[in-house]
Amino acid sequence: MLCKLAWGNVRRAGRGYLIYLLTLTLGVTVFYAFNTISMQVDLVGIASDAEGVATMLGNILGGLTVFLGAIMGFLMVYANNFIMRRRNKEFGLYQVLGMSRGQVARIMALETLIVSLAALAMGIALGVGLSQLMVFFTASLFKTQVANFRFIFSPEALGLTVECLAVIFAVTLVFNLRVVGKSRLTDLMSSGRHNEQVKTRNPWLSGAVCVIGGALIGTAYARLIRDGLPITATGAELASATTQFGITTLMVTVGTVLFFFGLSGLLLKLFQMARGVYWRGLNVFTLRQLSAKVNTVSFSMAVISMILFLATTSVTAGMSIVSAMMGGLERSNPVDFSQTLWYNGAESDGTSADGTPVSYTMVDAPLDLAAEYQAMGIDLGSVSDSTVQLDIYYPQTKQELLDANAPASPLRLRELGKQAGATLPAGLENSDVESHGLYVLRESQHNALLAYRGKPQVDLGSDGYLISCDMGESISNYYDKILAAGVPVRLGGHELRPAEKSVDVANSAIADSAMGSNPGTLIVPDEVVDDADLYPSFSSLLVNYKRGVSVEQGNAMLSSRTGTTSSEVREGASVPAFWGASVTRSEMFSQMNSINGTVSYLAIYIGFVLVIACAAILAIQQLSSVSDAGRSYRVLSELGCDMGQITRSVLAQQAVFFLFPLAVGAAHSVVALKVVIDLVKTFGGLTISGMVGVTCAIFLAAYGGYFLVTFAMSRGIVREAIRARKGE
Repeated sequence: MLCKLAWGNVRRAGRGYLIYLLTLTLGVTVFYAFNTISMQVDLVGIASDAEGVATMLGNILGGLTVFLGAIMGFLMVYANNFIMRRRNKEFGLYQVLGMSRGQVARIMALETLIVSLAALAMGIALGVGLSQLMVFFTASLFKTQVANFRFIFSPEALGLTVECLAVIFAVTLVFNLRVVGKSRLTDLMSSGRHNEQVKTRNPWLSGAVCVIGGALIGTAYARLIRDGLPITATGAELASATTQFGITTLMVTVGTVLFFFGLSGLLLKLFQMARGVYWRGLNVFTLRQLSAKVNTVSFSMAVISMILFLATTSVTAGMSIVSAMMGGLERSNPVDFSQTLWYNGAESDGTSADGTPVSYTMVDAPLDLAAEYQAMGIDLGSVSDSTVQLDIYYPQTKQELLDANAPASPLRLRELGKQAGATLPAGLENSDVESHGLYVLRESQHNALLAYRGKPQVDLGSDGYLISCDMGESISNYYDKILAAGVPVRLGGHELRPAEKSVDVANSAIADSAMGSNPGTLIVPDEVVDDADLYPSFSSLLVNYKRGVSVEQGNAMLSSRTGTTSSEVREGASVPAFWGASVTRSEMFSQMNSINGTVSYLAIYIGFVLVIACAAILAIQQLSSVSDAGRSYRVLSELGCDMGQITRSVLAQQAVFFLFPLAVGAAHSVVALKVVIDLVKTFGGLTISGMVGVTCAIFLAAYGGYFLVTFAMSRGIVREAIRARKGE
């Protein structure tokens, strides 16, 4: 009997369950589809080293699903409260007819179960279909191709989704039973008969609060643009920068709350001043309705705008940053293999990693890395026809490095920039690059690198110099200004002037890396390095595999050094240098593809669920508000207002509550992204990629879909209220 009654109630009140069902179905769809990552890996031919990343991503997504499932559970409670408020009289009538509270609670539980099972069935069906499409999406993210497409179904993803849905159902049921247990019959039966209380604040006060909130937001924007993110600060400035960033964050948060708290009053006052608009149609009623809701929804609108800001910014910034990294990957990895060797910049006695006493010495000249590999039993000739070694020098001598009172580097960035009227990019003020200045490279070795890559060589003459850099747009633009201004450089008794007016970014990499290996290097004639007696900072060995040697064979041969020797380069009891990064181009591409896929997956997953949550909260708020104002709409109809006027009033109110949080969140995102873009330009250009645009369009479509569904349901509620007999 109770099951039959519950089924009939769900069928009869299907429109009231629409938001609940839609949100739950979307949640199930996303939960299932994104948790099939482990099966998608098998279809897209991801390399074995990336499979570990995919496994880690699967574990992260599983944990996120549980967390987001809990959030969805409380959201469903919020949605279910709306359904219960509309059916209070119905539940009261059940008790009048002799049902106990327990029976009423069981009816509610059965109804919730029916809707949850329907959402599970539809969500899994949609999720299975979406997961097939996501195979190609995964292949795109991880820069690979579908190896052997076939239909996939993941029992693990299904089990996790069912568990999350069970948690949502349990949370909803507990809250529903609590509400039923506390409800009194008189309250249920008198639901809808209470006079609606419309409370509005003084419009002048509300307007002032809104303006203050806007001023706080604007001030926070200016502070963020001026100060940037605290990660650009170092040392003693970090604590102060973090404090200032905290103040900025607090200002924008408080400003957002105040802005929405006073928004309706400000709109009311502005329209009152425009009397021709204020008294037109139902504008008076619409504005009064907006003002009446200020106490209940202002805080939630502020929270929603901040959540939308986080969702939009995380997706846009995260995916665009990895896109920028991927865009410069080819430029940053010019050869198949690179090995770095770092020289000691001071002398001391100490203990080696194996416990033996050693003397850390400074070299007189750069070491021959090919010979060092040969000494370790690795024949470079077996994998490569030729190699290139780049010796990168400090702009100082050995004696100057050892003397704490020696003059500062003649190639410090700030001093060079002053002569060109250039300002240091954000993040470089306290960096090592600023403190020790530009590195130095011989012209002959630079030309050897260009020849190795099949590029035209350069001729500096006797007094020319170039600057090379592959780090990013903001740094290379800084060097471009120095070169274009013809800033002279004195080194080793030579006065040098720029041989070109811009940096050749495409041919500036001096080792394989993720985001650039060359923060700034001065390329000078060989005799300048000799006359200046400069001390080497590090050397890079660059290797391209010869024909007939596969990437896998070359990588295995050259990477074996890290597993067979220590990090120290020994000469008897002395250690003159340390092995640095050993990087292969194929491994770097694989790692970056994995990072790209991981960040994109997490950004889209979290962002989509947050957008759904925000849209569902707004939808439920507006449906509840329209339901509460049913008597007011009935009175308007009795006074002669047609359905079109009333519908337009409802549309205007809901447009404000949906669009204003989105607009404020978008404004926050624009400012935050400007700061992020300026920072990322230090390492590489950042653009809003096509995938980001598509993702944001999907988010907006989901958000707009909730708005349209909410308006359609609200119009139905208004029609029902108008059709109801007076006094019912």
